[in-house]
Amino acid sequence: MKKAHFLFKIAFAVLLFLSFSWSGNAQIKKTASVEGITEYMMDNGMKVLLFPDNSAQTITVNITYKVGSRHEGYGEKGMAHLLEHMVFKGTPNHPNIPEELTSHGARPNGTTWYDRTNYFETFNATDENLDWALDLESDRMMNSFISNEDLQSEFTVVRNEFESGENSPSGVLMKNVISSAYLWHNYGQSTIGNRSDIMRVPIENLKAFYKKYYRPDNAVLMVTGKIDIDKTLALIVEKFGGLKNPDIPLKDVPTIEPAQDGERRVELSRVGDLQIVSALYHIPAGSHEDYAAMAIAEQVLTDEPSGRLYKALVDDKKASTVWSFSPFTKEPSFLYINVDVPSDKSLDEAESTLLSVLEDMSKNPVTESELKRAKSNILKQIDQISRNSAFLGTFTSEFIGAGDWRLAYIFRDRIEAMTLDHLNTAIQRYLINTNRTVGLFVPTKTPIRVEIEHTEGLEELVTTYKGKEAYDAGESFDVSYDNIQNRLDSGILEKTPIEYGFIKKNNRGETVTLNLVIRNGNVDNFMNKGKIASYTGRMLNKGTTTKSRQAIEDALSILKSSVSVSGSNGSIRGSVTSTAENLMATLDVMVDLLKNPIFNETELEKLKTEDLARLEQSKTDPQFLAIRKMGLLNQRFPKGHPNYNMTIDEEIEAIKAVTVADLKAYHKEYYGISDNASVIAIGNIEEQVLKDYFETNFSDFRNNHSYKEIKNPHQKNTAVNESIETPDKKNAISYGLLSMKVSKEDKDYAALQVAGEILGGGFLSSRIANRLRQQDGVSYGAGGAVSVDNDSKDSNSMAYVYAIYAPENAAKVQQGFKEEIARFIADGITEEELKTTVNGWVEAQSVARAKDNELAGLISSNLYYDRDMSFQKSIEEQVKGLTVADVNTAIKKYFKTFDKWTVSNAGDFKVPEIKKSNKKVDD
Repeated sequence: MKKAHFLFKIAFAVLLFLSFSWSGNAQIKKTASVEGITEYMMDNGMKVLLFPDNSAQTITVNITYKVGSRHEGYGEKGMAHLLEHMVFKGTPNHPNIPEELTSHGARPNGTTWYDRTNYFETFNATDENLDWALDLESDRMMNSFISNEDLQSEFTVVRNEFESGENSPSGVLMKNVISSAYLWHNYGQSTIGNRSDIMRVPIENLKAFYKKYYRPDNAVLMVTGKIDIDKTLALIVEKFGGLKNPDIPLKDVPTIEPAQDGERRVELSRVGDLQIVSALYHIPAGSHEDYAAMAIAEQVLTDEPSGRLYKALVDDKKASTVWSFSPFTKEPSFLYINVDVPSDKSLDEAESTLLSVLEDMSKNPVTESELKRAKSNILKQIDQISRNSAFLGTFTSEFIGAGDWRLAYIFRDRIEAMTLDHLNTAIQRYLINTNRTVGLFVPTKTPIRVEIEHTEGLEELVTTYKGKEAYDAGESFDVSYDNIQNRLDSGILEKTPIEYGFIKKNNRGETVTLNLVIRNGNVDNFMNKGKIASYTGRMLNKGTTTKSRQAIEDALSILKSSVSVSGSNGSIRGSVTSTAENLMATLDVMVDLLKNPIFNETELEKLKTEDLARLEQSKTDPQFLAIRKMGLLNQRFPKGHPNYNMTIDEEIEAIKAVTVADLKAYHKEYYGISDNASVIAIGNIEEQVLKDYFETNFSDFRNNHSYKEIKNPHQKNTAVNESIETPDKKNAISYGLLSMKVSKEDKDYAALQVAGEILGGGFLSSRIANRLRQQDGVSYGAGGAVSVDNDSKDSNSMAYVYAIYAPENAAKVQQGFKEEIARFIADGITEEELKTTVNGWVEAQSVARAKDNELAGLISSNLYYDRDMSFQKSIEEQVKGLTVADVNTAIKKYFKTFDKWTVSNAGDFKVPEIKKSNKKVDD
């Protein structure tokens, strides 16, 4: 029987190839190829982009529709985003999309922006998975249900998402400023829409919008990862070749925003503590050559720590943070700058400084060193994205929406070629006060206006673009447990007590991921240290005895590499993302940070100011307060213990108490290798070179505090349900936690993992998400999980659930939690749920092992707990062998009804008082 099945597969493959050889020539043609991405055009107008990456071991399918909030008409605000939600509701051939995504272990999502909407799935690279994903996307392109019943349930979900943004003062201010900057163009409208349009859209209008824009000639399909090009093209022709476009041709939206003729000012008054000042300037579209100039100008202004605004505001202690963004759009865009100002600082002074620096850009042009630094920073980010095929697969949507995928490379080339003359000319054109939204109308006799033209000749620009030499596609790496273990070179260095785990493999772009962990000390060493350990770690990249903070950033930009370092009580961590060529130089930077920090007083004060401002802002944030409350309700350690949960006031006090002297003393006392350290490296490495490097560079970096883990043993959670009032917040949140005494070493682990996925995991397919979002429609985000401890001595595990919702739906959310958990315990799971979840869990583990950073974390954990990959293989075999009875037994053993959970809620739950008046109204 097996032989017959095998022969059938061969015959089918031959027929499929013959079919492609004929229909492929008729239906799909190669039209362009740039740096590893090849474009094809189908007869129905759909573009296809293929980007093979043998080293990925995953595939990402991403489909981009050239429709976003820019295309919405009167009464349609938020329709593109609402439609994004609706196409997850199912089709005749895929009636339960969330369940399918979970079953295939996919990492999916959909996003909406000004010019485009995209949907993607990243999954284990198998023929079956690719067939499923392409079939799903082809089916929901034109056959999504878009039913009135689903729309009614999704209204509240999208409104809930809308209201979650309303909780953020910076988000609301940004929305208002952008809206004021645009009189007519839809870039001035928030992509999520307005409440009334969201709640009142007729189903007929939504269906019409769907049929108008979801069509082959308005879509670009991109498939990246470990793919066979011929097979993939054959599948695409099979799935999409029969789709036909509507008879009515698409026409672009004609609105052109008139030139702004004076400053505009917006003022927002809401409950909160942190002050904010922002500014917006109109700039060209992403395809315009001046966009690259303004992207560099943005770096010159807001980069940390070299940015002119950063220095003038944060360094001079007038603000806590500065951030900015400038969307890459199809039509003229904007540069938005945000400045957070703590309540003990002057908002007027911060505003004056902000505008002064911006206006000074024309008088004091960008220098050669500023230009070089900004270029390096941007090009480093682009380079790192280009080496990650899964991220590139979705990142490309931004450029597709702006006109064409090749704009990504054209933008990079323009950054590389940017001159000072071009840059400073662009700054003088766009960074002028009459093109700015922060102020009031100012009458003048000689108005200055900036007419920003739409890009011309885009088709010619991208069609003739050839690009550079593409990166090597890399090695096809088998992510099976046995192969990983066989490829793993592990042991302990001879001269320095560092445990190592190296996997040498050929990655696309010769990338390398390296993680270092150093552990030392015991609980007594870290008592009453407050925030000293974390600040010591965070200060490592703020300057050393050999390099300034700026020199560190510049060096990493030139190396196109990243280094992050951090510290906590008993642990020091460093991570590196680099290439084979630049790895050793990047490691030199990390070693310098670990060994030679300078602990500058000014940099410490900036960090403390930033944290205090964050806490100040968080005092009214429901999510922050609910999580903080959860820790306080289950307080189990005395004050001063490393695991003690601080109140907000205690954390503020601890932050203020930290001094440079504390950090220097802590570093001297606790930094260095004692008896527990590990280094993991995966990618294009030379194992012996790395071993020699760590022997040489860490032989003198020693510490005499033997490591003993700070224990956090299981303790029964406090059964309580408490709420916190957060006035004037449009969104509420609830968290529930149930402690469990179990570890990954226990036989129940496999069953609990599956139980947790069914209760709260998956992609909108769990019991909690299905009840609160799909069925009741009261929550935009709802779910949960079971988190199981690695350490069998602690066995400190828990189940948790959460939901985000409008405050008036609090009772429904609580009722949903209560009823679903009770039903979960009483009735258990079904055979279908078990099958779907087990398959999805196994696929998801394979996807995780295909990500070098996640695989490095897994290997590090195995080294720490004296395990190898056979431990994970055994767990997977247990999961595959589970029965419904196994999972239901574990549920009854560990789960309890909702009244036994710790529940923390935060939101504006107070019912407004309705004042009655005896005053008569005239007829």
